[in-house]
Amino acid sequence: MKVFKFGGASVKDAESVKNVALVLESEGFENCLLVVSAMGKTTNALEKVVKKYFEKEDYETEIEKVKQTHLEISTGLFQNGHAVFAEISLFFDDIESFLRRNKSPNPNFVYDQVVSCGEMISSKILSEYLTDIQFRNTWIDARDYIKTDSNYREGNINWEETQKQISTLDQNTCYVTQGFIGSEANNFTVTLGREGSDYSAAIFAYGLNADAMTIWKDVPGVMTGDPRKFENVTLLDNISYEEAIEMAYYGASVIHPKTLQPLKQKNIPFYVKSFLDPKKAGTKVSSTEVNQQLESYIVKENQHLMHISTRDFSFIAEEHLSQIFALFAKQQIKISLMQNSAISLAVCLEDKYETLDALNQELQITFNTEVVRDVSMYTLRNANLEDLKSFYEGKNILLEQISKKIIQVVTN
Repeated sequence: MKVFKFGGASVKDAESVKNVALVLESEGFENCLLVVSAMGKTTNALEKVVKKYFEKEDYETEIEKVKQTHLEISTGLFQNGHAVFAEISLFFDDIESFLRRNKSPNPNFVYDQVVSCGEMISSKILSEYLTDIQFRNTWIDARDYIKTDSNYREGNINWEETQKQISTLDQNTCYVTQGFIGSEANNFTVTLGREGSDYSAAIFAYGLNADAMTIWKDVPGVMTGDPRKFENVTLLDNISYEEAIEMAYYGASVIHPKTLQPLKQKNIPFYVKSFLDPKKAGTKVSSTEVNQQLESYIVKENQHLMHISTRDFSFIAEEHLSQIFALFAKQQIKISLMQNSAISLAVCLEDKYETLDALNQELQITFNTEVVRDVSMYTLRNANLEDLKSFYEGKNILLEQISKKIIQVVTN
């Protein structure tokens, strides 16, 4: 069985949805499970709904905007009176109903119940469209199959229960389902982290013992750099799981960091291909002896640089590090890069849950801190150490770290 994942850009409008059908026609739709993201910028729009809800502002207007966008897309795919229009309206009625009766003060719980609707709606629209054009498929709710703990917004997979549920799927049937979402023991929705649809596809591939998994992007495959940000980048045709994991760890946006582990465990090959040109080979990630290790550029934006130092000029010792890292874990802040000297620790971090201010307040009880906000972290992998002029050119370096052939700098 094959697993295909289509991201938000590949279903952003009616023409894009039609193009998905062309890709499936080109690739073959037999014995296939499709994992679908929310359409276009829907996730951002629903995040705005949650924000306005907690700020006690007019969130209903934002819901109506998202609803109208989906109805307009559907108008380009279905005839008037099609049952899908009523289903779309019902999804948005459910969002409003949930927010009206919600008593939970937990923003992460509310986030997951609301934002997950983007995937539910997009997968329903795609499934209905494929049925209309004679691509027989069964729509399934991913929350019935991917089971997690109650760590809202960053669910941890219960692999035993998930494997049990996915194994009930018929390998001779074509399915359409959602990325990004699962459910906990009480069947409340839990999301798997931003951009988690790739991870969902890998979980289904793992549970199905899939022959292969393909992620369809608006780029030709895994490149030596984001072509929108770097010049003269080239395609990596063939790389190992280990190389891909390293690239994901350093922030390569084309690969979700958690995606590769379940695929590697069962040696399932993973392809990254372009939905704009599906005939091209793209990138193959597998257990390969032909592992391209070309010089590659990665940038992580929206980072923050924090300097932490002891107040009495004593060394940053193990007990200090233990205390600092415990606070990072408590505030769910991810470290992208760190560097320590005798009396200070520099940390480049990602403030995904907007808890940096709370972290800073707690740290300042014991330490001196300084924060530089909105920095970028550049990583150069497989660097040619004899020719680094172009990499450093025009950058105001706040932090630098070099190890083997990997160079990382933080800039503002």
